[in-house]
Amino acid sequence: MTAAPEPPTRLRVAVTAPLSEENRARVKELEPRVDLVVDPSLLPPMRWPADFAGDPDWRRTPEQQRAFEAAIDSADALYGIPDVDPAALARAVRANPKLRWVHTMAAGGGGQVKAAGLDAGELDRVAFTTSAGVHGRPLAEFAVFGVLAGAKHLPRLQRQQQARQWTGRWTMGQVSRQTVLVLGLGGIGRCVAASLHALGATVVGTSRREVTVPGVSRVVHPGRITELAPEVDAVVNTLPGTDATHHLLGKEFFDALQPGATVVNVGRGTVVDETALVAALDSGRVGFAALDVFETEPLPAHSPLWDDGRVLVSPHTAALDAAEDRLIAELFAANATRLLDGRSLLNRVNTVEFY
Repeated sequence: MTAAPEPPTRLRVAVTAPLSEENRARVKELEPRVDLVVDPSLLPPMRWPADFAGDPDWRRTPEQQRAFEAAIDSADALYGIPDVDPAALARAVRANPKLRWVHTMAAGGGGQVKAAGLDAGELDRVAFTTSAGVHGRPLAEFAVFGVLAGAKHLPRLQRQQQARQWTGRWTMGQVSRQTVLVLGLGGIGRCVAASLHALGATVVGTSRREVTVPGVSRVVHPGRITELAPEVDAVVNTLPGTDATHHLLGKEFFDALQPGATVVNVGRGTVVDETALVAALDSGRVGFAALDVFETEPLPAHSPLWDDGRVLVSPHTAALDAAEDRLIAELFAANATRLLDGRSLLNRVNTVEFY
């Protein structure tokens, strides 16, 4: 049996995603054994916080591209997938045999790793981690906003206000008496569950493992969600996009919902079958949908979701937080310490199902 390699005494990190001077200093403060290789002139300018892909019109010169790749090929680890491009990730892994760790900026970075098409040996040699958990609180707030908007009949209120129509009174839903299904109990799902539980909701969660989560009254396997649908007032998806989660919320689930249920998606767009969702909105099974992610992004102009007054379209912006860049840098530093100390990494990508 081959002995595990000794952990390195220092870690050379190529910074391949925008990282401010302040956050570079923060990484060094938290883990002095990290040597950052960074040239800001080789990275695209960000248009807003956490815009790691940067300005799409920005280009490197051929000389800059050679310098960028040379830095990558000299590193033990990468802070970010180069240019958020799976093809560039594949090149980096194959060109640098000493590369041992890549940290992705996204919570769902496993999909980018899958798209790189790496072979089993490459996936075994390099550890991949994600920024899962960093986005938990902002997404939990959006999820609560969506559940509240559905319970309080936001579309009806908007229609009546626009028509200057003062109707008779009606009974609104009370989240404190609702049952909310939270798909996924990772970092985001746990934040969502805690926030909804604090409002008095009964929270049911899904997991393929036996887990106990504060604020969650019951945990079921994802394959059983259709059984639960008739007792659910709202469903919040926090799951990543994988083969196993593709269209998990589809016709069978929507048909089983009690009329007027709320759907919130802060996970990945592919978890929701949008054709089935539109049909469920038309039938009244879904009364309101708050969607931050979509099967195709940007959402195509021809999508019926744009014009449906019972749908709130958010352009994948609910996770954006002014503190996100710093939180990702701190997570990276914590994982650098774990790697240097020979401990397991946080948020390691499952390279079988890529989540």
